[in-house]
Amino acid sequence: MDDLLYRIALTHIPLIGAVTAKNLVSYCGSAEAVFRAGKGRLLRVPGVGEQIAAQIRQARPLEAAERELAWIERHGVRVLTHTDADYPRRLRQLHDGPFLLYYKGNADLNAERVVAIVGTRKPTPYGLRFCEQLVEDLAAYDVLVVSGLAYGIDVTAHRKCLDVGIPTVGVLAHGLDRIYPPAHKSVARQMTEAGGLLSEFPSGTPPDRERFPVRNRIVAGMADAVVVVETAKRGGSLITAQLAVGYNRDVFAVPGRTDDKYSQGCNHLIKTNQAALIESAADLAWVMNWQPRDRRAAAVQRQLFVELSEAERSVLEALDTRQARHVDELAYALGLTGSRLAALLLELEFKGLIRTLPGKRYVRVG
Repeated sequence: MDDLLYRIALTHIPLIGAVTAKNLVSYCGSAEAVFRAGKGRLLRVPGVGEQIAAQIRQARPLEAAERELAWIERHGVRVLTHTDADYPRRLRQLHDGPFLLYYKGNADLNAERVVAIVGTRKPTPYGLRFCEQLVEDLAAYDVLVVSGLAYGIDVTAHRKCLDVGIPTVGVLAHGLDRIYPPAHKSVARQMTEAGGLLSEFPSGTPPDRERFPVRNRIVAGMADAVVVVETAKRGGSLITAQLAVGYNRDVFAVPGRTDDKYSQGCNHLIKTNQAALIESAADLAWVMNWQPRDRRAAAVQRQLFVELSEAERSVLEALDTRQARHVDELAYALGLTGSRLAALLLELEFKGLIRTLPGKRYVRVG
């Protein structure tokens, strides 16, 4: 708990962001050691200058952290630091992943499959229908749905998740002591019981405009796939999509008419190869190699009872259900000739255990 106090204190220093906070803790050994370090040692840490060093040595951050700890204990909020097991592992991979997160809810932030659904605050009837149908169809794939609890597509996705029983998490651009917009308080309350609310900002942080793009990197980073339903040429959804591309996440965009304002952003993502065109949940599942619940169970049964040679088993074990591997990479890893490996892959495909993707890539079914 003591080190948590010091970790929270670091986030109360205005000039310290996630990257600098992690650098400080890594260099000094612990958050507490940061506050006990001398000025000269602090100045050797990348990103730390005279002003930050002076702020660390003041008492105010620790006093603010003590108040924050008391608040989270009263309101049942969990603090997840970037070294905790419950911290979203997909965010831990990012250099700018949050130093810590405030979380209220019961959803597994490390769910096997996470989809972010984002879009304009002013959706068309077409966009709303697509969003609701997408969520309804995703229920068969056991996903966690992430969005930003904003007007329009975001809250539509959250509401539909609650309707069909999909856990859903709202990532907020302010502290958990408030809900913005206030009209979504009822939805947010339900989400804490069937999903959760997540923020890197302490209580008392207002929803200022500059915090929304910062929030968007969490939405993009904690998902396997990001779906943009409708967006104009500029806006938060486009920022989220571009962040996801930079994080090597799969991005999907819903196409629309060329003269529709809120389809121009999606059409641009597709046209510039930043996003795959999506017409249904099945499109997403095909690209991600996700099987629906009943077919996953059948795949597990096949793998349990099908007879495999030792060579076939070694090839199957070298493949993953999410990350495709190129045939040349497999041949090198397994020490097999191209012709021998091709025969084994064909046999495994006949047995329904693997699938071929474009570009001589293979994935395991399951």
